[in-house]
Amino acid sequence: MKNLTRPLLRTAAAAGFVLVAGASAAFADMTATTVTDLNVRAGPGPQYPTVGLATRGSTAVLDGCIEGSKWCRIDVNGLRGWVYAQYLTTDFGGSAVVVQDRRSDLAVPIVTYEAQAGDPPLPAPGDELLGPVEDVEPIVPPDTVRTYITTNPGETVYLDGEVVVGAELPQTVEVRGVPDYSYDYVSINGQPVLVEPATRRIVYVYR
Repeated sequence: MKNLTRPLLRTAAAAGFVLVAGASAAFADMTATTVTDLNVRAGPGPQYPTVGLATRGSTAVLDGCIEGSKWCRIDVNGLRGWVYAQYLTTDFGGSAVVVQDRRSDLAVPIVTYEAQAGDPPLPAPGDELLGPVEDVEPIVPPDTVRTYITTNPGETVYLDGEVVVGAELPQTVEVRGVPDYSYDYVSINGQPVLVEPATRRIVYVYR
């Protein structure tokens, strides 16, 4: 398993996790693999703070997913939190499948989340961030780009889903240019990202 970076954020906000009664203990050891660097969040949504980062290829125990939602609870390297099911794969009949696409076939347990006092408000409705994540090679921007974005942050746009390299931004999201640089930028769900103008795909996520 790859290492997991743990920012100094409290994890108590994730305590609202409950297994639905009757879920079989046989699924307690269901495992999944992250297909990209993936935020682990304190609650099931992009508005919750991150409690760690599961690097690409990390193996996690999949506790279950919320019914009617694309958010799942995992335990990765001892850290428990919520991630977006579209970016998890697991074995099914000898092949790796996306958890979100085959939840019924996989019999993924259903879990619920009870809102806690002080939980952040839900983001405004928006389109999902679209993949697939494997279509884009990440870049390494110069430090001057980060400096420019920090001093010219713009407003954050909240969208359903998680911010990952390779995700395609909806046309409704307005991006901003960086002087003398070939990529645009925008803040999605509280994280600045660089965007390839022609494809509108995220090529870098500032963490």
